[in-house]
Amino acid sequence: MKENKEISASVVGRLPRYYRFLCELSAAGEVRISSRELSERMGLTASQIRQDFNCFGGFGQQGYGYNVEQLKNEMAAILGLDVLTPAILMGAGNLGRAVASQMRFEEMGFSLVGIFDTDPAYRGMKLRGLQIQSNEKLADFCLKKRPRMAILCVPQDKAPALVDELILLGLDSFWNFSHYDIRAKYPQANVTNVHLSDSLMTLSYSIKNSQNGGK
Repeated sequence: MKENKEISASVVGRLPRYYRFLCELSAAGEVRISSRELSERMGLTASQIRQDFNCFGGFGQQGYGYNVEQLKNEMAAILGLDVLTPAILMGAGNLGRAVASQMRFEEMGFSLVGIFDTDPAYRGMKLRGLQIQSNEKLADFCLKKRPRMAILCVPQDKAPALVDELILLGLDSFWNFSHYDIRAKYPQANVTNVHLSDSLMTLSYSIKNSQNGGK
C-alpha cells in the first residue's frame, strides 16, 4: 500500500462500495474477477477502478485480474476494519436506539462499548447488552475505556457543549447525527455528518427533474 499520499474524498467514498461488492462475490464463491467485469457489474469504468486501486498500490495481476478474497482483505485493511475502534453512543432516544440495535458495528470497524443519555428514564435500561449510563459517568468511563469515536444522536442545541466535553476527554472522531457543525470549531476532528433529511431532499430533486425532463 502506498503511504503518506493524500487520497481524494471521491476515491475514499467509493471504497465501502468496493468492499461490500467484494464481500458479496466472496460469499458467492467467486475466486477472481477482472477490472472489466467489476466495471460492468458496478457501473464504473475499468479505468476508474484501476485508478482507484492504484492510489493504494494496485492489487491486480496482468492476465489474471483480482483475487477476490485477497482484494476484499486489502480493502478491509485500508478501511481500518481489521482493528476495532472503541465507540460510545450519546443519546438513547428513538434515533439512538435504532442506530444501536440495527448497525453491525463490528463489521464496520467499531466496537460499541458504552451508551449514555441525560434522561433519568433510561437509567438502568439495557441496549445491545449495554447498560445506559448517565452523562455524569462519562468522564470516569472514558478514562477507563478510552473510546475514540462518539456517535452523536442528540439534539443540535445539546451538541456543542457535549462535543467540547468529549474532545477534552480525548475523543477525536464523530459519527454525527446532530446537525451541529463540529469541524467549524474543531477542524482537526474526524467527522462524518449524517443528514437523513438532506438525502430525502436530494431524492425529491431527482424525482422532480426526471418528471420534468430535467427542466
